[in-house]
Amino acid sequence: MSRRVILAGNGALYPEIANYLKLQGWMVYSVEESWQEREKIHAVLEIESGFNDDKRQLLIEVEKILPPDIPIFTSVLHRTATEIASWVRVPERIIGFSPLLLSEMEILEVSSPLQVRDQQKWAKFTTIWSEIGKQVEIVGDEPGLVFPRTLALLVNEATFALSERIANARDIDLAMKLGTNFPEGPLSWADQVGIDYIYAILTGLYREYGEDRYRPAPLLRKMIYAGYLGKEVGRGFYDYD
Repeated sequence: MSRRVILAGNGALYPEIANYLKLQGWMVYSVEESWQEREKIHAVLEIESGFNDDKRQLLIEVEKILPPDIPIFTSVLHRTATEIASWVRVPERIIGFSPLLLSEMEILEVSSPLQVRDQQKWAKFTTIWSEIGKQVEIVGDEPGLVFPRTLALLVNEATFALSERIANARDIDLAMKLGTNFPEGPLSWADQVGIDYIYAILTGLYREYGEDRYRPAPLLRKMIYAGYLGKEVGRGFYDYD
């Protein structure tokens, strides 16, 4: 059966995720398009970073469209699923997830809001992903989950090393690939997933815990200001023009 899903939000990940889901045979609608098909929608994927009130307003609008039993998978790169669930009328339908490298990752990390009482019923929402071969792993409800959080911290430390002129970007990436057998260097990886998403994870962790180890490197903030968001826009730690 062809799944009908709403893909809500903006950013560089939108076309990548939309294309991937369509290749899997899913029918993808924007929020505006979904009014006509709202009785046939199976799930929502919401990928706003959560830096501002746009995410809250988007979820409120989405919830107006759908019946209360339709799950909403929401990006928790910057905010926890528990905080996001506090914004909606039916918090038990909220599933935190990471949209990073969705087409490449075999595992989909998800998190449960504190407001969920029936965990068995909630977990059934996640079985939709098994249809396209994803293994779902339920992890703790913290900003960034596991892989994105680990990657963001690696990128942050590599950015500090670059800023302090310990080595250039290519040498830092080469050292990590050869020294740790990573498939990508941290700076190249950051360009691939998007500097803004890395920054969202770090600021979310810093906001949640207030610990200095999560403080984003100043260079990352400057890159956001300059629009150097990675491979998608042609410029990040490397120049792709």
